Amino acid sequence: MKRLIIHGDPGVRNGAVIERDGAEKVLFGVTRNGDWHGPERVQLWCVMGDRDEHEAYEKRNYVPHWLDVETVDAEDVTVVTESQTSMTVE
Repeated sequence: MKRLIIHGDPGVRNGAVIERDGAEKVLFGVTRNGDWHGPERVQLWCVMGDRDEHEAYEKRNYVPHWLDVETVDAEDVTVVTESQTSMTVE
């Protein structure tokens, strides 16, 4: 799992699937920051991982502060699926 900070809003929500480094990654959690105060553009702080890491995310078997962090502009995000109606990752 990694923390992904997206500068701007590419239209993704919880359960979205994006392409990073040639592989599909799932956004388990998406937090929107900067609507009222903060940077000029909104930032999405996401927890991103492989499909098989979903159970670890659900059970909180990770330390959020120790996740590696990547930052990217919204224009550079390749969205495969914008969101899922449930967080059941298949």
